[in-house]
Amino acid sequence: MAEETKPAAKKKAKPPALEDKPFTEFMEQHFTPTLQEAFGKAGLSDMKIAFTKKPVSLAGFDSGEDCWQIEGTWQQGTRQFNLYYFDEDLKGNKGFSSATHGANPSTLESFMIDERKITLDLMVLYTLQRINGEKWLGRN
Repeated sequence: MAEETKPAAKKKAKPPALEDKPFTEFMEQHFTPTLQEAFGKAGLSDMKIAFTKKPVSLAGFDSGEDCWQIEGTWQQGTRQFNLYYFDEDLKGNKGFSSATHGANPSTLESFMIDERKITLDLMVLYTLQRINGEKWLGRN
């Protein structure tokens, strides 16, 4: 008598990860609102966050090429930061700059360069850590 074999159970399809969505959709619908909420929880209630595509504005640097950026300003615009996404890709080259009192940033730093997997939570955490590194979230 031949043994009956059961057909393999169908695997349930996993919904795609948020981070697998198209870049601009992820940034506009997930990262920007989640970052805004995180800043509010950290006590920065007047934080204004914008997702724009424009040239990098650094003192003494003119790239002429547009890149996607997250711009954050607070304290009536006296503090600002920018996250740059040079490759229009979460896993691509990213940068960070900050400035005070309406001045153009003078330093461009790499941002999240060692992460193998980029998640929404990690992006928010690293952004808050970087802002806290400026001692802008509170006393350290």
